[in-house]
Amino acid sequence: MNQRTASKQRNRRPAPAPDPGHGARRGLAWLSGAALGVTILGWAAIQLTKRGVSTSKPVAVTQANTGPTNPTPASVPTSTLEVAKAVMVTVELEFGDKVPGVATALLEIERRYQPDDGKGRTFAVLDAYGEPTPTGKLHLSMHVSTEKPGIGSLIFKRTGETLWSSRIVPSKEPTKAQFTGKNLSIFIDDGPKLLTVDGSNNPTWIMDAVVKEKGALLDTVWPTGVEHEVTFIYSACGCPVKVMARREADRVVRTKELPVIFPDDPAARELIARLMRW
Repeated sequence: MNQRTASKQRNRRPAPAPDPGHGARRGLAWLSGAALGVTILGWAAIQLTKRGVSTSKPVAVTQANTGPTNPTPASVPTSTLEVAKAVMVTVELEFGDKVPGVATALLEIERRYQPDDGKGRTFAVLDAYGEPTPTGKLHLSMHVSTEKPGIGSLIFKRTGETLWSSRIVPSKEPTKAQFTGKNLSIFIDDGPKLLTVDGSNNPTWIMDAVVKEKGALLDTVWPTGVEHEVTFIYSACGCPVKVMARREADRVVRTKELPVIFPDDPAARELIARLMRW
């Protein structure tokens, strides 16, 4: 089995370099929902273009369920990462005669956390993609974002093999030294720039949100039948998660199955599904 980790994201449209303070300041509209196990306090947005980042006042979000946790101690770390950084973990996994899809394979990978303060998790998987290899294995890449000091590991349950393990240390950037939470931001690719979805009007459907740069509802900007790349940001590292989607009248559908998005944050994933109606 081969393991490769790399600190760069996979080959896709480059994201703007993050402002050192943007993680503490950005936010996007959230909708309340008891079924998601979250308390939503409002919506805000940031404007993100290919040349830089500007930010607006943050919106606090309290989330009760931040994904799977496991009391089993993490493995001995083989690398060191700062809080609010990202790494791509790429492996080839043996599943036997039938190679599963990426979403199913992620269920076979245990997340182990050993936070220095004894609370919560130390990292999150943001998205994942992969495909079968000619030798019958699954080539899987997982985008990992570090959240707080401690140790984090990914373990292949079938063999007990450590796929990735890292000692996570405080960030050297003052604004990222203490990660306190995440806010959701959504952007629509409009060719030369990204359009900011401003949910300050608390819509229940994404097309009723305002496009900040246009001063109009997304409904008037995104006609039915048109495909766009949609960017979500919900992470300590401020890393973009991108999907291709097409509007079909009163709903948005994904035109590509991969990547699997926010597998460790079901509340955020379910909220996005509600907004998009996919």
